Amino acid sequence: MTSSNSAGTYTLPEPVGVSFDNGMMSVGLDDGRTITVPLGWYPRLLNATPQERADCWLSPGGVHWDGLDEDISVEGLMGARAVRTDDRRAA
Repeated sequence: MTSSNSAGTYTLPEPVGVSFDNGMMSVGLDDGRTITVPLGWYPRLLNATPQERADCWLSPGGVHWDGLDEDISVEGLMGARAVRTDDRRAA
């Protein structure tokens, strides 16, 4: 996923996995980072069963739960902070 602003074009990392543990959600990214956030930020996921949480799919832009009507973007998880394409480090 790319986005532009006055400083140039940026590429966001893509999600490669999602997991849940101890009231937290972790999203692994293709650049090697993992973003972990409290489930309390997402009440639909907080109140979902483990099976409902597991029923998700990944897109280049985020994680999606059709059954819960929940979509979480990588951009949102990162606080809209993007990585400059030429600054990405190979894993």
